[in-house]
Amino acid sequence: MSQLVQVNYRKYDGTLHWNQRMRRLGEDDHGVWLGLPAGAVTRKGYRPPILLECAHVLLFPRDAWWTAVFNAPPRETEIYCDITTPPEWVSPYEVTMVDLDLDVIRERTDGATRMVDQDEFAEHQVRYGYPADVIAEAEAAGRWLMEAVDGRAEPFGTACGQWLGMVDGERR
Repeated sequence: MSQLVQVNYRKYDGTLHWNQRMRRLGEDDHGVWLGLPAGAVTRKGYRPPILLECAHVLLFPRDAWWTAVFNAPPRETEIYCDITTPPEWVSPYEVTMVDLDLDVIRERTDGATRMVDQDEFAEHQVRYGYPADVIAEAEAAGRWLMEAVDGRAEPFGTACGQWLGMVDGERR
């Protein structure tokens, strides 16, 4: 039986955001990989569970201001990167980070990479009082991700394949 890890994204005020229990798949030079098969669930805060139609893996890099979801087909969004505070491993069974609103995505259909939710980032800078260093780190992570994801630099090239293969095709 694979180890289960509680994944808790929070907002800057500590409010629970996206959260789910995922299976630890392993580690490589890019970080820690967790995965879920199609049919698993996720939650936004304490709302009812949301059924996941496609398998996905989640990468938690070491000392970086982002996390990345790699979705199996036919999901239209191939890669979804959340700009966050560096993931903090509370224990081997729980990881948490603060979602800083900006996201970088790559679409499967046309391969286009774009940054989204800049309006939410601007709004939350005021609402939550993001410190200047947090804003600077988030913006720098966004610039780096745009280039790396668009250029298919690893781990945004083929690195996710073996990990996604471990959960794709499973049913929960």
